[in-house]
Parts: sequence; structure tokens; C-alpha cells
Amino acid sequence: MKEAHMKMRSMIVVGVAIALLAAVPVHAHHSGSTLFSETTSTLKGAVNKWVWSNPHCLLTVDVKGDDGQVVSWLVELQAPNTIYPAGYRANMFKAGDPVTVTVHPVSNGRPYARVVSVTLADGRTLGDGVRADTPAP
Repeated sequence: MKEAHMKMRSMIVVGVAIALLAAVPVHAHHSGSTLFSETTSTLKGAVNKWVWSNPHCLLTVDVKGDDGQVVSWLVELQAPNTIYPAGYRANMFKAGDPVTVTVHPVSNGRPYARVVSVTLADGRTLGDGVRADTPAP
């Protein structure tokens, strides 16, 4: 009986240790504080591609720079179930659609960013789907 009690206690300790260790990578994955800057940039361009998928939706926007060169920006949004209440839909963006996207770009200067808001051609503005001040459709 004492042996069974010790075995059960060992299993509980191992289970708790695994749960604690598993939580560390999850927190690290969702922390963008070192990747994205807190400054905002506005991108005006045309939709190249819209990916409605877990764990993050992705919007690729082709933006023409002052030098005339087109740069494809990859803009990360939250998961579909998070951004759906803000008005995003699986079929809402088509290639060529004009959009204005406000973003937090990555700190290293590459064309990758996290969405703050998206303004559609009809003037509707959709937020990031996370903050309380996110505009509703």
C-alpha cells in the first residue's frame, strides 16, 4: 500500500512538472514584444493573398514604394475565431482589392508586421480583433 501511494505521488509530481514546462513555450510563442515594434506604419496597397487559417490569419499586401518598387508585406492577424467578431471573414479579401493597413512592423525592418487595423475600399475599418477598442463592422 505504501508503495502504491509513493508511485501515485511520483506520478503527480511528474505531471505537474510536465505541465509547467509545457507552459513556457506557449508563452514564448505569443510574446511579440521583441519581434514587433510599438510604432505604427500605414501600408496602402493591393491584396496579394489572404490566408484564413489557424493559428494566425495572414494578409499579403503589395505596396508600391517611393522608388516605384513593389514590396510584398506579410501581415499577421489573430486566429479566425478571434478576428471573426471584428468583422473579418474567410472570403472577404480578393487579389487586387485595395486596402490600407495600419501595422506594428517588425523591429528589423523586414516587410513583416502585426495588424492594428485594416481599412477596406468601402471605407469600413476593422481592428485587430483583440483590443476592446477594436471597431465592429
